[in-house]
Amino acid sequence: MSLASCSRQAAQDPYSLTFLIESNPANLDPRFATDAQSQHIDGLLFSSLLERDEQMNLHGDLAESWNLPDPLTYVFHLRTGVRFHDGRPLTSADVKATFDYILNPANRSPKRGAFRMVTSIEAPDPATIIFHLNAPFASFTTSLVRPAVGIVPRDAGIDFSRHPIGSGPFRFVSQSQDDEVALERNPDYFRGAPQLARVRFRVVPDAIVRALELRKGSADLEMSSLNPDIIPVLAKQPILAITERPGSNLAYLGFNIEDPTLARRELRQALAYATDREALIRYLLHNQAQAANGILPPTHWAYEPNVTQYALDLPRAEKLLDTAGFLRQANGVRLQLTLKTSTEEQARLIGAALQDQWRRAGVELELRPLEIATLFSDVAKGNFQLTYLRWVGANNDPDFFEFAFSSKRFPPDGANRGHYRDPRIDALTDQIRTEMDREKRKALCSEAQKILADDLPYLPLWFADVVSVHRRALGDLALSPTADFDFLATLRPPTAGAVAH
Repeated sequence: MSLASCSRQAAQDPYSLTFLIESNPANLDPRFATDAQSQHIDGLLFSSLLERDEQMNLHGDLAESWNLPDPLTYVFHLRTGVRFHDGRPLTSADVKATFDYILNPANRSPKRGAFRMVTSIEAPDPATIIFHLNAPFASFTTSLVRPAVGIVPRDAGIDFSRHPIGSGPFRFVSQSQDDEVALERNPDYFRGAPQLARVRFRVVPDAIVRALELRKGSADLEMSSLNPDIIPVLAKQPILAITERPGSNLAYLGFNIEDPTLARRELRQALAYATDREALIRYLLHNQAQAANGILPPTHWAYEPNVTQYALDLPRAEKLLDTAGFLRQANGVRLQLTLKTSTEEQARLIGAALQDQWRRAGVELELRPLEIATLFSDVAKGNFQLTYLRWVGANNDPDFFEFAFSSKRFPPDGANRGHYRDPRIDALTDQIRTEMDREKRKALCSEAQKILADDLPYLPLWFADVVSVHRRALGDLALSPTADFDFLATLRPPTAGAVAH
């Protein structure tokens, strides 16, 4: 009897998964969630009107189809038979209530700005939802994708995050602050129940501890949360394997264009030619990234490959510096600049490597590591010369060009932190926002990418790979370029005989 009992327990092990995450999800209410951990988990709990594939093409999620009778009206036709985790049917009334809540200023949803063009929402029947806009907005549908806004029941109150109810592949069981979030399979998921029965997201802030947990077999996987230099060490462990794929999250150097020195385009171009990105990727990132020539990832439908590119070319960098009037002094130094980064170890290492590379061109770089909150505050205020930062997800939509580079979108009204100004970009981003024809919009995006590659308000560095260290028995994971957790909905558990627990 004892042996039989142990055998049954072992047979259940493959269907439970322990997933290590580095920080606590701040808010699992999808009307408020903005941090990465909350949004990734919300993608498992909630369905949205739309979803997108790896090329950022849109497909229906809750919506079976949609159409635009005119540029200001979006009509969505919902799947029938979808139910929330508590058994209630999901209808257009729930969709309308979700967005009405977000649009109500009294609720202070951080997602309200994404729907600033919406004037009213109708639900004429249980399977139809209609949005009315006050101006054409080509990126409107992108704001509806999973997990940007998950649909919640119409009576979801202000304490909804304590026990969220969605219609996604997994349902919420419990959350312990700074400890774990537990989910279980939704047997009635409209796309078919996951094979995993339970997922436990354990919060382990320290990267070394996460690595040790994986090594000793007390956890099953992590996602892009370890330093690149520790991954080859873990790969040698017989119970562990690595899954890696190109990602779309962008690392870049931002220039403050209002700084008199960095206002010179020749200087920004010279710094680009003095940067050996391939060496940084090879030695600091252990080849876990792909060099970036622009803001959009190469898999994106609007990506433009034919732009000015900046491979390492020190003679060209020096010529540009001479042309810009930054001549070498007797000590070999042309000028001094300051780079602000986070205190994260990898950011500091990248700063030190740039310091060494740029010194060869006569540029002395002072490094100022700051706590992340201070760094973001300084950058938003324009209190910087250069900064090393990353974009996670936001650079996957063409509306990003306006958000980051239009002169109308200085903080707090956008993310043009370097106060870049170019009338051509302003005009193009206005057109990109309203152009509904995809091919015409792609042509506008191509022109914008060519201008930005010449002007360099950003120096794009690389797109970080999505890397997961996990139990070998799980096989090769179907990771997405945005590093979401959606693969858990279709993950096939290993056989009981392969379990290492």
